[in-house]
Amino acid sequence: MAAANEDKPKRDTYRHGNLRNALIEAAVELARQGGPEAVVLRAATRQAGVAPNAAYRHFADRGALLHAVSQAAMAQVAHTMEAEQAAVPPTEDPAAGARARFRAVGTGYLRYAQEEPGLFRTAFHVPGDMTDAAADTAAGATGKTPFELLGDALDGLVDAGLLPEDRRPGAEFLAWSAVHGIAVLLIDGPLRGLHPTQAYDAGQHVIDMIERGI
Repeated sequence: MAAANEDKPKRDTYRHGNLRNALIEAAVELARQGGPEAVVLRAATRQAGVAPNAAYRHFADRGALLHAVSQAAMAQVAHTMEAEQAAVPPTEDPAAGARARFRAVGTGYLRYAQEEPGLFRTAFHVPGDMTDAAADTAAGATGKTPFELLGDALDGLVDAGLLPEDRRPGAEFLAWSAVHGIAVLLIDGPLRGLHPTQAYDAGQHVIDMIERGI
């Protein structure tokens, strides 16, 4: 069977730009199953049905492909956070609405980590700084990245009088660190054996702590 797969005809019908997208889609599936370590150029070309050398027309090396997959995964994080916010019931209480939207950001982040652990790991595998924190390639349907969605939610808390303005600077990093920490503990650490209900409650308690702390 392995020989048959290796002899599989290669596709050469991709139009300009389509091959890049096909390779990213293939690599996303690899990351979904095996995390960042599974994103390999040869495996992505095999899955896309093209010759191995074809990838180098669009990606200089594995790192470039991994970066593209990281951005695609980050965009999925943003979509999940947006979905949580969209599910917030309407309210005429500005403070309650701002608080619910803030909590939805953290809840969506944790939901994605637990539903797509391989892609979540890949989303934060590269880069090593905040260079792409506002990149279009990492944005959701609203055009905002996860980091920007968190910032908007914190601004909403300030506008609603729930977060003092002098405590707003840098609050993204405090909130992000806490939620990311529990996410990693739930998918890779000693909390990964928790029942889903317990895992959800643990995440909500962390968000409670963040609300009180900021």
